[in-house]
Amino acid sequence: MLQTRSDELSTAQTRLHEVVEAAKTAGADAAEAVFAESRALSIGVRKGAVETVERDETFDLGLRVFIGQRQAVVSVSDFSPTSLSRLVERAVAMAALAPEDPYAGLANPELLFKADAGAPNLDLYDATELSAQALQERALEIEAAGLALSPSLQSDAASAGYTQNSWRMLTSDGFEGAHSSTLFFQSGRFIATDGDGQMERDGEGRSTRFFSDLPDVSDTGRTGAERALAALGARKIETQKTAVIFDRRVSRSLIGPLLGAISGSMIARGSSFLKDKLGQKIFSDAVQILDDPLRVRGLGSCLFDDEGVAVRRSALIQDGVLTTWLLNTSAARQLGLASTGHASRGLAGAPGVAPHNITLSAGAETPQALMQAAGKGVLITSMFGPSLNNDTGDWSAGASGFAFENGEITHPVNEITVAGNLIDIYARLIPASDLEIRGTLDTPSLLVDALSIGGK
Repeated sequence: MLQTRSDELSTAQTRLHEVVEAAKTAGADAAEAVFAESRALSIGVRKGAVETVERDETFDLGLRVFIGQRQAVVSVSDFSPTSLSRLVERAVAMAALAPEDPYAGLANPELLFKADAGAPNLDLYDATELSAQALQERALEIEAAGLALSPSLQSDAASAGYTQNSWRMLTSDGFEGAHSSTLFFQSGRFIATDGDGQMERDGEGRSTRFFSDLPDVSDTGRTGAERALAALGARKIETQKTAVIFDRRVSRSLIGPLLGAISGSMIARGSSFLKDKLGQKIFSDAVQILDDPLRVRGLGSCLFDDEGVAVRRSALIQDGVLTTWLLNTSAARQLGLASTGHASRGLAGAPGVAPHNITLSAGAETPQALMQAAGKGVLITSMFGPSLNNDTGDWSAGASGFAFENGEITHPVNEITVAGNLIDIYARLIPASDLEIRGTLDTPSLLVDALSIGGK
């Protein structure tokens, strides 16, 4: 008889209880077990034919045990009694030999999520299942819609797919929690070629929790193709210092390093360019950066982090001021603080730190208005190969986009680098009004009035 989803979850729950109890019996002072299940299907096409079919089903169990201030983490994907028994034995034996960590341990029970009727419904799971045939048709439609724009286009790749995930966690001090989520995605990437044989690639992609929230596949194809066509004729520009507008497609690349720099583990090691900036103004008054793990259908939403700590909405940057670090239990103890609910882990290692749904709030002016105000500069639409000195904040990246003069785009540019110090960049950053919520880190277009551009 086939197991229902309810049966599977019940089996996972029983298995976690048995493993945690076995660890305690074997000599662990405390234990934490996690069961993760993932099912995925995606289809990739190119030139009207299927190029890839990927179907994946994974089931894994991770066990973290503590003996005093020593800890060990082990994971398995075989759930036979013999395998689980060896899992427990190995974890306890490893913990007994591990070096002491004064900050190791389960999360503070007072901070743990407590399920009740008042918990919000984050609406993260869509039961829609798509066949391989349906996904193939969607991918082919994306490709066809893009190629229809111009004979100078060819397909680089188009794909469609979905993933179903579930996660269940149990600790020896009584915490138990579970959540399930889905992700539906589609993308199209195209190559445009001009009369001289110059080729440019670009595309468009989207991921959502619910299938119905995906845009029309034709829109995805057309947008990707339009971007590739617009990049034709790109050329280098002179090395200079000029105004730079980071399109909202890439502007989050400026904020990603901020999130790493305020990670509690980085602060505890003293290896962050922001380690002395807590409570200080590092942006203008107009900049607000929020983390909202409780966003309905958010790609980073949850009720508790990967240590069971209840999460909450928080302002990381308020009126330009850095207000907090991102902390898991270990980093919080090391800094003499409390976890902020930002623990993140796989099944084979101790928790790290990660944000949830980050948003840099929109500004008052449109990107076009900021371009008009800047007069001359570069609009960056693609970046690659970023480099960051974590201690100083010196940053650079390869880039391409468009030059503009008198507030109007003049021609595409490529093979340039953009560089500066992030502390200086943050102080002069101006957000545009074009914020769109699409992922786990969303920012509007961002203007920086003068940055170094490396060209010819």
